Amino acid sequence: MPTARPTPILLVARGLDPVGSGRQLELLAEGLLRAGRDLHLAVTSAGGSVPRRLAARGVAVHRIGTRPVVDIAAMARLIGLVGRLRPAAVLGWGRSQLVPVAAVRVAGSSARVIGRIATPIGDRRTAWALRRLDLVIASSPGVAASCGPLTALARPPEVIPPGIMIDTCGLLPREEVAARLGLDPGKIWTLCVAPLVPRSRLERLVWAIDQLGVVHKGLEHVLVGSGPLLQRVRSRAHVQQLAERLFMMPHCDLLPDLLGHVQLVWQSGEVAHGGAILDAMARGIPAVAVESEAARQLIVDGETGRIVPPLPESELPRRAFGTLEDGSLAARYAAAARDRAATEFPAERMVAAHVAAIERLIEGPSVQS
Repeated sequence: MPTARPTPILLVARGLDPVGSGRQLELLAEGLLRAGRDLHLAVTSAGGSVPRRLAARGVAVHRIGTRPVVDIAAMARLIGLVGRLRPAAVLGWGRSQLVPVAAVRVAGSSARVIGRIATPIGDRRTAWALRRLDLVIASSPGVAASCGPLTALARPPEVIPPGIMIDTCGLLPREEVAARLGLDPGKIWTLCVAPLVPRSRLERLVWAIDQLGVVHKGLEHVLVGSGPLLQRVRSRAHVQQLAERLFMMPHCDLLPDLLGHVQLVWQSGEVAHGGAILDAMARGIPAVAVESEAARQLIVDGETGRIVPPLPESELPRRAFGTLEDGSLAARYAAAARDRAATEFPAERMVAAHVAAIERLIEGPSVQS
């Protein structure tokens, strides 16, 4: 007799690029495929190359959102998709997906519903969503602790740190990356990956770029991210006359290739996984970040990079400049970062922990029953 097809698992995520949260999602999807799961991905917003990359690996991709952010129409399509697929579990990837996934439960689905978060929560809307989930997976103890004051969850969050590995495919040459993105191959490149939302505090980044331009003329800075603050950030960059140095793009299919050619990754606020910080560590690229939950989890200050306080604002450009200018310091940070990524954040451990948590939940009773 033919073997029965396994019950589907549905991942729910916004359009993501293949670093940071997007890379974590890719790694988990590949692990679930290896475990023999019938895997589907519902994409709730426009943009990002991760859905296309996962489709090429055998994931069934459903585009249910076409706007830059998740809207009511995408949530309604998600509920309809769950009704048709009847998955064993629905996993919302990131805080922007918590309300849509909670809506699946409110709509009466019998699927186990899971939310995975990588930034601290503090708003009641997110708390409302978390209370309706069977399981919350947090990327760090600090993120897990942030759930307590607002949610009173039926079971404590399960802490699963991120993991990383280096792609085995070859990188595009620097000149080709420069030509495709409009960069100058003769200049030093920095990279920040962050959603354009208030908690990313990108005004700090723009100010730091302005200050670096005073002391170093050979820098170009790439900011990859989309969100409601796009016009505000662009306007501020224009006022500060940074257009020739700051290259902003909502998504970038070449991020893995670009990452291999930058000399610094930095972050100005609270962003899941520090944006590209963990990916950079695995490639031996130093990072400088304003203090945040992700920065504290990933960076060992003074050993693998620098964590700077929010004030004075001069600390971010000062530490970035010091890392860029001191080749021996940057090399020490890079080597230590690569070692830390390999020993403290192996991809295999992250994937195995997620797969095990999902399978335990599917096999056990719902906390909502």
